[in-house]
Amino acid sequence: MPDDGSPLDPRACLPAAIAAVAAADDLDSALEAVLAAADEALHPAMAAAFISDPDRAGLQLVVSLGMDDEATERLAAEVADPSHPFTAAAMGRIATFDREATTSSGGSFVGAYLPLVVSSGGVDVTLGSFGMGWPAPRVLDEAERDTISALAALAAISMDRARLASTAAERSEWFERMAHTDPLTGIANERTVARILELEIARAARQGSELSLALFDVDDFQSTNRDSGPEAGDDVLRRVASVLAESVRLVDTVGRIGGDEFVLVAPGSAGATVARRVIDGIAALPAVAGKQMSVSAGVARFPVDGSDADSLIAAATAALVLAQGAGPGFVAETGVTAES
Repeated sequence: MPDDGSPLDPRACLPAAIAAVAAADDLDSALEAVLAAADEALHPAMAAAFISDPDRAGLQLVVSLGMDDEATERLAAEVADPSHPFTAAAMGRIATFDREATTSSGGSFVGAYLPLVVSSGGVDVTLGSFGMGWPAPRVLDEAERDTISALAALAAISMDRARLASTAAERSEWFERMAHTDPLTGIANERTVARILELEIARAARQGSELSLALFDVDDFQSTNRDSGPEAGDDVLRRVASVLAESVRLVDTVGRIGGDEFVLVAPGSAGATVARRVIDGIAALPAVAGKQMSVSAGVARFPVDGSDADSLIAAATAALVLAQGAGPGFVAETGVTAES
């Protein structure tokens, strides 16, 4: 109460509520600040905020005030009914004040329910609903209605800010993933493979260990593209990538480095063994456009076949040429006869 004994204007809570929302780190904290302001200014028996989650059906309860766990669970279930005032507010985008209802215990209850709406690109978007209630009788005056509307706007802004942050995070993650993966096959791209190869060579040099590099080339890929079209060719590439990814260890890296060329970076000396496993796995796949798939592979090892990335790639390329000369579905190591 002010010093003159007159009731405090409930709108006096708004500056502190705005500051608290602005300082909040997450959606829950922001909405809790809104409900705290409502509690201080309006003293409701209950209050709640719901969000419309595009990935889940109906409204989802985010925060509540003045309810125990049982009451909260009951309210969260009741909003599945389209006629429930929280749901009706969100669906109809209509604010309702002084709405009377009978509680489960037989008492009379007066509530205020508002949609949470923001504008995006000139189009209004409903993000959820906000409301509070008091035991009857209760009639809201103009200042109280203004305060509830302002708090609902703060709740909507909080939800919109969280939604934009989530979208930005998802977009950043997508760009990060796209920067490191081949968009057609989902495995590492050439840039990522080159970086990992340099790191693994440095690690093997420090530890005095070996490293295997295997290059794979799809046999007669050009004829598949020519005779059956690029869609069939893309299908072949995706299937080869899938077998590669399923055939290696967690410490290995597989990638597509261009066209129908794939690569395996494998710590240790088991590159030829893994390459044969990949070749066998691809040979067992169903035919694409009536044509059986196969790949040839060339394997080189650090440090015996090369001491840096360029020399290791050159050695693996020479082995691949040897394998291709022996026929489809062969694997060759530097200085070793090609084997099927």
